Amino acid sequence: MRSPSTPKVVAVHFLLLFFTLATLFPVLWVVKMALEPGQGMAVSINPFPTEITFANFEAVLSTKAGDGSWLFGRQLFNSLVVSTVTAAVGVGLAATAGYALSRWNFPGRDRAMAIFLLTQMFPGVVMLIPLYILLDELGLLDSMAGLILVYSTTSVPFATWNLKGYFDTIPKDLEEAAMLDGASRWVTFTQVILPLARPALVVTALFAFMTAWNEYILAATLMGDERGFTLPVVLKGYVGEFGAQWGYFAAGAILVSLPVTALFFMLQRFLVEGLTAGSVKG
Repeated sequence: MRSPSTPKVVAVHFLLLFFTLATLFPVLWVVKMALEPGQGMAVSINPFPTEITFANFEAVLSTKAGDGSWLFGRQLFNSLVVSTVTAAVGVGLAATAGYALSRWNFPGRDRAMAIFLLTQMFPGVVMLIPLYILLDELGLLDSMAGLILVYSTTSVPFATWNLKGYFDTIPKDLEEAAMLDGASRWVTFTQVILPLARPALVVTALFAFMTAWNEYILAATLMGDERGFTLPVVLKGYVGEFGAQWGYFAAGAILVSLPVTALFFMLQRFLVEGLTAGSVKG
């Protein structure tokens, strides 16, 4: 094949560079507001800071509660616990449910899948009032346990659909071979199916984690004490009706995005793996 001409290569690289810069420009603008002193909105088209200071990061990180305790650390802990437990509960329940829906044809299976799908068509705010009343009756209002329970009600249906679709792609020959060797159904599920479904489990857990990590409306409504706030609620506090602390907001946004970014880098190898390739001879 002929190699592309030099003008074509230059034009392609120019377009790629242009779209890359267009994509990164909002991110650079946020970084600029976080690194520059002051709390005003940057109006210059220049995305690079003219003066660098870490005062905004120090102010956000050193936020203290009324009793003198480290408030930002407590709120970061709240977000980590709520998001991690939500992802674990969602994937843990959805793995068994998705496997059952994938492998057995029982009465009501299709209806159950349709109901799961139906719950994904409505935003969480639609269920806010009944959820608030239920948590109040159960004594779980303004608690991390109640927030985890609410988030799990949305993560389980999504995770079940996602994992059910992946389990459908795993050949049943692997299970039959394991059972011929004396493995029980549970051993087959835990030692054959789950290792093969690791990429789907990681992706599903990651989406459940990110959904809980970024959610604001439910957390702001169900949590009344600032010591129980998650980080999205904290960020909203920097933008008020009569003023905005954009420097603190930008610094907080960067700090909030760092754990998810690190998680992506840690799990990226699982996102592209195809562990079933070549597992069945044919």
